[in-house]
Amino acid sequence: MFRSISEAVRFFLVLALAITVFAGIASAQEQIQGVIDGRSGPTMTVKTDSGEVTVVLSDSTQVTEPEGVFRKKHLALTALIPGLQVKVKGSYNAQNQLAADSVEFKGSSLQTAQDIQAGLTPTDQQLQAEQQKTAAQEQQIQAEQQASAANAAKIAANKAAILEANKRFGELGQYNILGETTILFANGSTKVESQYKQQLQKLAQQAKGVNAYVLLVQGYASKVGSAALNQKLSAERAENVTTFLEQDCQIPLTNMLAPGAMGTSKQVAPDNTAEGQADNRRVVVKILQNKGVAGT
Repeated sequence: MFRSISEAVRFFLVLALAITVFAGIASAQEQIQGVIDGRSGPTMTVKTDSGEVTVVLSDSTQVTEPEGVFRKKHLALTALIPGLQVKVKGSYNAQNQLAADSVEFKGSSLQTAQDIQAGLTPTDQQLQAEQQKTAAQEQQIQAEQQASAANAAKIAANKAAILEANKRFGELGQYNILGETTILFANGSTKVESQYKQQLQKLAQQAKGVNAYVLLVQGYASKVGSAALNQKLSAERAENVTTFLEQDCQIPLTNMLAPGAMGTSKQVAPDNTAEGQADNRRVVVKILQNKGVAGT
């Protein structure tokens, strides 16, 4: 294999050097685990047990969700939304920011974060309605002891989940809204019509002038049709607007939050008229800036 002893010695020296360099690179890798506390431009803050860490995202950052023991599902950077529990690997830069090589999270955590973003954290009116519902359920307890016991346990679990959700995410309260536009859709359609593309381009241009901006895209549907269909339509509308912003308006995915599938929540008009239904079939795009960046 080797023509001389000196040649063999050189080979093993080079091999040892390569192993040392590789080990050095591997040792430079850092890993943190926590909850995304905010997004600001291409950076996000992750709240860990030892404090907050600023994470820098790039086009090369791999976002994955485990599927079984050996498989991983690759997702876009837009999936990294506040409230999401993540595991981040990377290396620290000169600014003591963690430049992320990979971000991993569980699908159940993403669903919880998306639900919170979609506005499922109760408002005061919703809480009042829940209290009225609870009172009615308590009356039912007197008549149906066995069934009501199960209902009471479910109510307690729901309240605990609400408290946990409120703790993890404040309904974008840490952001200033600096711009907003609404895109309407035809009945059953998810296509972005040409008359709305100009206003999306205008909003994108405005966003590029904002320091550390983030675009939030939320899709809605009217209450015509099944709940499952409306949820699907709202998701596809938001995804198509996000694609247009990325491909035609050159908005990086690092500066967008995951498209929100709002379904039939937050109706802006009565659904018993054609005009009201048309107003509810929409996507709302907002320019957000973290209040910490803005100094407010």
